[in-house]
Amino acid sequence: MPNIKSAIKRTKTIEKRRAHRAAQKSALRTAVKGVEVAVSAGNLEGAKVALQAASKQLDKAVTKGLIHKNAASRKKSRLAKKVNGLSA
Repeated sequence: MPNIKSAIKRTKTIEKRRAHRAAQKSALRTAVKGVEVAVSAGNLEGAKVALQAASKQLDKAVTKGLIHKNAASRKKSRLAKKVNGLSA
């Protein structure tokens, strides 16, 4: 543990941020999983709604610096491909 007051404050801040980012990342994974579950169940309408929500979550994660923009783009593309494959 740090002894300097500013360092103590910094560790508290870092821990808060870590917990917040972990929660955001978990919500993101849940949204992505929702699309995959809907696709595997064959639910086209549910998959489209879930894809829209997941895309929004991914875009928000990029703006917050949680994931890289190319990673988000890749995930959105792969999910869209799965949903479009369901409708074909």
